[in-house]
Amino acid sequence: MNQQLCPRFEKAIEILSKRWTALIVFQLLAGPQRFVHIENGLPNLSGKVLSERLKELEQEGIVRREVFPESPVRIEYSLTDKGRALAPIFGEIGRWSSDWVELPGEASACCPDIAAAKPQPES
Repeated sequence: MNQQLCPRFEKAIEILSKRWTALIVFQLLAGPQRFVHIENGLPNLSGKVLSERLKELEQEGIVRREVFPESPVRIEYSLTDKGRALAPIFGEIGRWSSDWVELPGEASACCPDIAAAKPQPES
């Protein structure tokens, strides 16, 4: 079967397969977060790369950056409708990983919360 690759599908995979991008989106499924909270949730991710990925996700319309004019200025990142629409995909990846991905020394499934991934409602 010779099947043409859909350009939209190819672009979606290109966006989400960039290192750390999917994990940042997954982290934001829990709701709006400040930069440092995202960074702490992904301890092997450098601040420089996190900043780059957040800008890319904002340009793609997946993440919203909101600046609160307080002293000091507070900035929060959250998923747009486009970003929250990825929740069922992360749920399926979670189920697939529980069934098929093995880690050395692991006795049972370790990530039931991923399989139940649901975006937090917009506040």
